[in-house]
Amino acid sequence: MQDIAKAKKRCARVAPMLKTLAHPQRLFLLCRLARGEATVSELREASDASQSLISQHLTRMRREGLLQSRRSGNFVLYRIADPKLSALIKNMEKIFNE
Repeated sequence: MQDIAKAKKRCARVAPMLKTLAHPQRLFLLCRLARGEATVSELREASDASQSLISQHLTRMRREGLLQSRRSGNFVLYRIADPKLSALIKNMEKIFNE
């Protein structure tokens, strides 16, 4: 019975992250960030989306704890906060890269 309770707690912790991953633009940004840090400009060039839209997605993912950021001169660099998430993204790319 205790194992079931632990499993339910893990699922409750992971479900919000998976909900965030379910958006195609956010998933794309995470795929790019799984390869390393990037600025909003670099992400815009890679995704062909507006800077405003990318910034909104990055802000949401940072607020939810999926991303971290650091300032380098005039730029803000974004990276995936948890190595487990980075590994998940990389594995998903391998599995679904058809």
